[in-house]
Amino acid sequence: MARILVINPNRSTDCTAGIDAAIARFRRTDGPAIDVIDLPEGPPAIYTWRDWHAVVEPLCRRIEREPADVYVIACASDPGIEAARVATSRPVLGVFRAAVAAAVAQAERFGVVAVVDASKARHLAALRAMGLDARLAAEVALNVSMETLLEPATVRARLIQAAQTCVAAGAGTVILGCTGMAHHRTAVEAAVGVPVIEPCQAAVALALAAVAG
Repeated sequence: MARILVINPNRSTDCTAGIDAAIARFRRTDGPAIDVIDLPEGPPAIYTWRDWHAVVEPLCRRIEREPADVYVIACASDPGIEAARVATSRPVLGVFRAAVAAAVAQAERFGVVAVVDASKARHLAALRAMGLDARLAAEVALNVSMETLLEPATVRARLIQAAQTCVAAGAGTVILGCTGMAHHRTAVEAAVGVPVIEPCQAAVALALAAVAG
């Protein structure tokens, strides 16, 4: 049986559980195994470039130890994706890049809701690498902790407001720019009236297409 390995590159077990819940609907009894793991050596969350760089080597070692047909890096800053692709001959997908691909397939311009302002530079670097930075309508940061994001309702109103700001700036789709936002997707989409993309779901959909091919 084919295996898709989704790696949360931080050590938050609550975040990992949220990712697992977000992609649960893709599991089928006759389909590939979709496993979600975290990185015990990682930080509580990836807020800064220092956090981003710190997970690269542990992430590569984990990929080398864990056989899979497709790897998904489940952080919306796509940490270490270039290095990870050297560590294996199998496909390695970054959830942010997958979300952007889904966003531009549905609308000319898109918005991003980031967890902190420091995330914006990492997202912009990925967008420039994809040649899609000009299609970003707006990016709005919440500047909250991972713990706050994972609470059921504390931050939801702010998430909706941030997504509405993106739509007002011309976004036809909105990307949730942190895996800790996964459980808010349905509520945000209902409030803003445009497709709202959860990056892990976007990446797993691509991974399923890869193993099916």
